[in-house]
Amino acid sequence: MAMPIALVHDWLNQLGGAEDVLEVLHGLFPGAPIFTSIYDRRRMPAKWQEWDIRSSWMDHLPGIYRRHQPYMPLYALTFDRMRIPPGYDLVLSNKSAFCLGVRTPPGSRHVCYCLTPTRFTFDFDAYAARERIPPGTSAILKALNRALRRWECAAAMRVDQFVAISRAVQQRIKAFYGRESTLIYPPVRVSDYRVSRRSDDYLLIVSRLLPYKRLDLAVEACNRLGLPLVIAGEGRDRERLERMAGPTVKFLGRVDDATRADLLARCRAFVFPGLEDFGIAPINAMACGKPAIAYAGGGSLDTVVDGISGVLFSEQTPEALAGAIQRSLDLAFHPDAIRAHAEQFGVQRFQTQLAEKLAALLV
Repeated sequence: MAMPIALVHDWLNQLGGAEDVLEVLHGLFPGAPIFTSIYDRRRMPAKWQEWDIRSSWMDHLPGIYRRHQPYMPLYALTFDRMRIPPGYDLVLSNKSAFCLGVRTPPGSRHVCYCLTPTRFTFDFDAYAARERIPPGTSAILKALNRALRRWECAAAMRVDQFVAISRAVQQRIKAFYGRESTLIYPPVRVSDYRVSRRSDDYLLIVSRLLPYKRLDLAVEACNRLGLPLVIAGEGRDRERLERMAGPTVKFLGRVDDATRADLLARCRAFVFPGLEDFGIAPINAMACGKPAIAYAGGGSLDTVVDGISGVLFSEQTPEALAGAIQRSLDLAFHPDAIRAHAEQFGVQRFQTQLAEKLAALLV
């Protein structure tokens, strides 16, 4: 797209789904500078050092790269004072937190690709529990939340157009900001995977091992069913999950890309028991022709078609998940149909839809 564009991202000190989206956005707009709050070059991909990344004064705060949560109120202040310089027709924020508050130059348009309204602001108790913020710090931060909610709602009114990643996020944008939004699913690199008709006798999870992911449900369900479950990934919940696990549950720790692709290609089904805004991992499994067994909430309602690309369960309990697993074993899934379903979430589709949306906005 031949127009001056600036990208905005919340922070760059860890890799996750937001950073996957940012990488695709940079590929679509390779000349665009990226404005952000902090940038830990040592923990981000080496090739990113060739990008034009412009971070803020927050880089100099002690310990912020490792524990950025206690500084949360400062992100709102930083982005509220961050001004994109003149010369950019479009500012595109890739937002999971406060970067929608960036100040854009006169005459430019601001499109917010909203991964979610800020959970720290609008769902603080769940956020604090998930991130294990110390009680004293949590109490101070919670006291600031009323002001942060007011600020974020006001910042949302300065955005020209919201784009949501799922219907669940669309609903939250409407509920919290009072704004309408367009739906464009985030990019998934389905082309990195191939359909596999091999099915070894194990269920698979690939995930960070964090409490809110609800992997405990899968461990308990497979304990009860006596079915093999392979869990790839690391995180602070691993010790607890290992204590729960029976003899059929195996932990691999963090795996490389080739190992992950091999695990996906050989699994019987992929298990996704958490409540997520979207959920890229199940689509990676579908790209291999494997069904996903997912909780019927959040982004899974957009990505998993019950009986076609997987099985949904309606309650986050071991019993409900065990029932869904048993049902999946009785169904005859068709790998090519599952793969075709996954392809609608591919990178090229995302790039085309986003480019068309931006072009229409700037007419």
